[in-house]
Amino acid sequence: MADTTGKAAHPLLARHAAALEVFTDRVHEVRADQWDAPTPCTDWSVRDLVNHLTAEQLWVPSMVRDGATIASVGDTFDGDMLGPDPVASWDTAAAASYEAFAEPGALDRTVHLSFGETSAVFYCGQMITDLVVHAWDLSRAIGADEQLPDDLVAFSAREITPYAADLEKSGLFAPAVEPPAGADVQTKLLNLLGRRV
Repeated sequence: MADTTGKAAHPLLARHAAALEVFTDRVHEVRADQWDAPTPCTDWSVRDLVNHLTAEQLWVPSMVRDGATIASVGDTFDGDMLGPDPVASWDTAAAASYEAFAEPGALDRTVHLSFGETSAVFYCGQMITDLVVHAWDLSRAIGADEQLPDDLVAFSAREITPYAADLEKSGLFAPAVEPPAGADVQTKLLNLLGRRV
């Protein structure tokens, strides 16, 4: 991935790169016999989960660089995006996503999402949060380290808390779980999104 340490780099790019790295590390830990294993996302196997995130990354160049709409992309990224080599397919999609957000001026653009027009900054924040939460799902599924980087967890919690109730109402997320007394930020974030830690 591109260098994000230069003075001109938007701070969100470093977070996006870090979130991609966290998920990538987990993808590279998946054993050959784990692709059909269940995940905390009850309808998804490990392969389904990685396929979902791969498709999400493939959307980014179309939405951010090309100014596409949901309608114009259509079903391009539906179905199996992993093919015979899921790890390589993920790596390619992750690099494409990062490069699209990192292009000069990309984060200043408007993108056309399912709920309407929004800033590329907001979209990037959504993608970071999705990567972080699903990195935990993947970790739980394959027995990898479930502890996520504190800064990414804190960022994701700030991003998603204002509209978490809307996500639950959408039916795409399980109902929130009451966090235990003294729960850390990661546990609260995961409980908010219906994960039982």
